[in-house]
Amino acid sequence: MAEAQLCGLQDEFTCSVCLDTLTDPVTIPCGHSFCLKCLMDCWDQSQLCSCPQCRHNFTTRPALRRTTLHNEVIKKLKKTTISPPPSPPPPSKNYAGPGDMECDFCTGKKFKAVKSCLTCSASYCWTHLQPHYEVAALKHHKLVDPDRNLKEKLCEKHQKSLEIFCKTDEMCICMMCVVTGHKNHEMVELVMEREEKQKQLGATLSDIKRRLEEREKTLKETRRTMEEMKMSVDREMKENEKSFTDLIRCIEEAQRKLTERIKEQEKRETEKAKGVMEQLEMEIEELKKREAELKELSETKDHVHFLQTFSSRCVLPADGDLLSYTVTADFTAEDLRKELSDLTKNLEKISQWDIMIRTPSAHEAPVFTLQPPEPQSRDDFLKYFCPLTLDINIANRVLHLSEGNKKVTRERTEAKYPDNPDRFDYWPQVLCREALTGTRCYWEVECSGDFMMIGVAYKGLGRIGQGWDCGLGYNNNSWSLQWSHSQYSVHHNNKQTVISAPYSPRIGVYLDWPAGSLSFYSVSHTMTLLHRFNTSFTEPLYPGFGLDPDCSVTISHPIMWSPGGQGHSTLQLEFRSQGYLRRSCR
Repeated sequence: MAEAQLCGLQDEFTCSVCLDTLTDPVTIPCGHSFCLKCLMDCWDQSQLCSCPQCRHNFTTRPALRRTTLHNEVIKKLKKTTISPPPSPPPPSKNYAGPGDMECDFCTGKKFKAVKSCLTCSASYCWTHLQPHYEVAALKHHKLVDPDRNLKEKLCEKHQKSLEIFCKTDEMCICMMCVVTGHKNHEMVELVMEREEKQKQLGATLSDIKRRLEEREKTLKETRRTMEEMKMSVDREMKENEKSFTDLIRCIEEAQRKLTERIKEQEKRETEKAKGVMEQLEMEIEELKKREAELKELSETKDHVHFLQTFSSRCVLPADGDLLSYTVTADFTAEDLRKELSDLTKNLEKISQWDIMIRTPSAHEAPVFTLQPPEPQSRDDFLKYFCPLTLDINIANRVLHLSEGNKKVTRERTEAKYPDNPDRFDYWPQVLCREALTGTRCYWEVECSGDFMMIGVAYKGLGRIGQGWDCGLGYNNNSWSLQWSHSQYSVHHNNKQTVISAPYSPRIGVYLDWPAGSLSFYSVSHTMTLLHRFNTSFTEPLYPGFGLDPDCSVTISHPIMWSPGGQGHSTLQLEFRSQGYLRRSCR
């Protein structure tokens, strides 16, 4: 009975440094006992004397004397017979199968490992495990269930068991590391750190679950919208066919162009929707995979393995913004069919016009616009004339406005304009008050001087400072034609293109906003194209000008008018995928 009780105290007489039974045991003032050699080695490697177990610091090195009582108990403990190991399983179940750990000492056909020894860093079958129950030097080794990661549980430097977690260095360490390489670090037991990391793991799993739900919902809605879009396209194609059949003689060309544009838009919408679906499916697959890995990690009982793999696994994949693209599903055009019934007299002319398409933004539906041909003569351009007025509230103070804010001149003195946050404070520029969007516009200017810039800009053009974000044509928010050093050049996004053309004091500017076209013309008895920008405008545009000293620009009022001048109606049809028809006269 006494021997059994003595055997139960076996762990109490284990050195926390070497993890073996105490040899020449000594007890220090804090009450903990160690092997004399282990303690001396620890203190010899450190300038401070501290307890390897509780880390209590001593101002002076305590005198070390062997503990006689401990020594006697340990002698009896070593003489005590250890209980025999459990009976091995039947021979037929000894061999390692798929997924089983093999014994490290078997040769030929290997037996299944039943225990792993942390001290030996090896795994044993029943046969090769016997010495650990019979040999005195092996009896006190730490045996655990078969473990494939034995090397990960040993300190690479000291080959001791990892028992402490250093929060300062975010790593598992052994007791030797505590006193040799992690002084004054914040350290906790593995179990305590596991509990803290387990909470973080739970929060990460919750976030993954939320993301999965969001993406699955978006994927479901996208699929449903695609089905609705296909049904709408089929329905609309049949209605269009019926409407155009009644007017086939006059609108055959218009019908063909409209059908092509709808099919092209369907293809674009379908491709975009497929891209959305593919991305969502990839993210869902990745999140499910990560969820499974984290669940597996959450359930492991191996603290060391958990902590060593936590940092690499418990990192969420990059959470991109939720896809903001919305698939357009409705392509109805009831209003279009109604309006077409009133346009019979104009169909011959309309059939020769161009069908254009634009999508203002990812959230807006595609717009199909029936446009007249590109203007050729000055009379054709003047049909789209729009009056402009310079905005005195944003003009740089070196620019002086006159003639009803139709003329701007740069002078040597500053004008006494009131303060305004939208005023150009460095660049000698001014914009017009009119915002041009969704239509065709034309204007002419008379120039005088050696340097001037004529162009258009979004409202977001910079106003404060000397940066390129404020210069007309020197950024992505503006386009300009520049006359300097006796030559023309065009600018956009700080890119310059030189133009070979003779100087003309009168410049015409033609903006086709829906088509994304901005053209500059030299105006005399003919219209000579200087340059054309082709892009896709996304915001209203404001005409603008920049000048050097003693230069001026005057917004002209054309003196030549054709019967189709201001007030002459031109017909425009806009077909939106939601079913929208607008008739506008200019």
